[in-house]
Amino acid sequence: MIRRVLIANRGEIAIRISHTLREMGISTVAVFTEPDKDALHTRMMDDTHAIASYLDAPEIVRTAKDCRADAIHPGYGFLSESPALSAACEQAGIVFIGPRPDTIRAMGDKLASKSIMEKAGVPVVPSWDAEPRSSEFPVLVKAVCGGGGKGIRLVESPAELKDAMASASREAAAAFGDDRVFVEKYIRRPRHIEFQILGDSHGNAIHVFERECSIQRRHQKIIEETPSPAMTLELRAQMGEAAVAAARAVDYRGAGTVEFMLDPAGRFYFLEMNTRLQVEHPVTEMTTGLDLVREQVLIASGGKLTYTQSDLQQIGHSIECRIYAEEAEEHFRPSTGTIEMFEPPGGPGIRLDSGVAAGSKVTYHFDPMLAKLVVWAPSRSAAIARMKRALCDFVLLGVRNNIEFLGRIISTEDFISGKIDTSFLDHHPDVFVISSEVPPEALLAASRALSITEGRRDAWSSGPWRNSNDVSRASLPFRLLDSHHAEISGKRRRFYVLRGRDSDTVWLDGHTYHLDRANSARSADATAISTSGEIRALMPGKLLRVEVAVGDAVVEKQPVATMESMKMETTLHAPKAGRITEIRRQPGEVVEMGEILMVIEIDKM
Repeated sequence: MIRRVLIANRGEIAIRISHTLREMGISTVAVFTEPDKDALHTRMMDDTHAIASYLDAPEIVRTAKDCRADAIHPGYGFLSESPALSAACEQAGIVFIGPRPDTIRAMGDKLASKSIMEKAGVPVVPSWDAEPRSSEFPVLVKAVCGGGGKGIRLVESPAELKDAMASASREAAAAFGDDRVFVEKYIRRPRHIEFQILGDSHGNAIHVFERECSIQRRHQKIIEETPSPAMTLELRAQMGEAAVAAARAVDYRGAGTVEFMLDPAGRFYFLEMNTRLQVEHPVTEMTTGLDLVREQVLIASGGKLTYTQSDLQQIGHSIECRIYAEEAEEHFRPSTGTIEMFEPPGGPGIRLDSGVAAGSKVTYHFDPMLAKLVVWAPSRSAAIARMKRALCDFVLLGVRNNIEFLGRIISTEDFISGKIDTSFLDHHPDVFVISSEVPPEALLAASRALSITEGRRDAWSSGPWRNSNDVSRASLPFRLLDSHHAEISGKRRRFYVLRGRDSDTVWLDGHTYHLDRANSARSADATAISTSGEIRALMPGKLLRVEVAVGDAVVEKQPVATMESMKMETTLHAPKAGRITEIRRQPGEVVEMGEILMVIEIDKM
């Protein structure tokens, strides 16, 4: 009997796991590192303990023993797919809520897992541990032990392979503690479809249907749904049978996921097995009524699955959007800061798994995902409509985020019709386009808020913003109803205004506008690469490499440095052709957003 569980994770997944454990009458223990000492998950548990690292398995097991925990739940990420943690739990007499060490070890090594799947009769994607022939490009470089889109590089030609392998290896080492990579055949425009599996210690294994995970950025999922728009009854039966065969091949115990690539011709290939709970598991729960965390706990306690494959059915449609602290329109640049306003949507069929609230600090130490917005509806079209409304109602101010970006994706004709694949964003550049114009009603709302906070009499002043029109001359009918609502042109509108040091932010009916102060020393692009010759940090983080030296000539868009932030690498490029005149920071140093890293003397035309 499990009575007390240490959750070896943070953020939204730690909180989500604790909800089920509390319903089961199980006591919960949170762990946290120094950057997370005030994090929301530490306030949601029965007990909390400080640790030095979420990646230190011996320390986590010691902490579990010190706090008399019967079991450890790893969540996802961090040590969730670590055979070391599973083995350490086994040795210490602590229940690991997940698969056995040998299963994790076999499936965590992508090359070993492919070999096992081939023997089990599951089709796999071709791969090489040496350099492929020229005719076999394009290829993907992938981390042998990894996940979450990290340690992956697309390589179009043999000339790019060496650098891609080195970069992927560094990222894999930083994220997973293992720098091994391999090369895999790149399938153009496939769908990414995964099957949820459950297996117990009594020889039972089933699948809990599929999830469509094709909408991705940087090889990481951002929108997931079930059922898949591409699925037929015959294809579901074939892929489900392969997923269960994969589970039986490794005597799988617990909740896991078998991931497939589905090519345009309808052929599917085993990609990998994730030996843990997936980020997108809520859509399966919403359509089946199962609580997958509860199933994990019952299986880890030695219980049998209480249903067969034929007992399970899906009802309706569910979609999940991952809410990230990042600027999608700026190459997914991570954003940090304090969340000043956090008002999630509500209503029927809406679920929010969140790791933050108003006042939460977002740092560069961790993945930028803040929350998961999940909807359910009787049909796919109704689920899309519900998600559009929910995203439009979501107020999140203080850090830049991808909420409007997600709304633009699900509003495209191709998404609505189900024509999606893993290269969707590459073929829909319009979703990255936002208007630089600020509508008069947003300026009026900001001006009204400014007049109140500064005690000004002129409620319709144009304000101190670079991108403002003369609001005082606007003929727009505008009547303030209360602090967050106004009647504009006869329509009731909801708005929020956030005052900042160098700029103000206006949220108006689902759209966010950033107004830069005219008297500010920093311009709107102060944190971007400057055309004046100053190369600044795009985000706070660590400077990994400097590719040039003082005196070097550079051409436009030449890579000059690489930064790491939120566990991902970002390359900085020369804005114009010129010569490096100054390098201010060195590899290994932690830098702040907007900090000048180097200076280029721009060539004169």
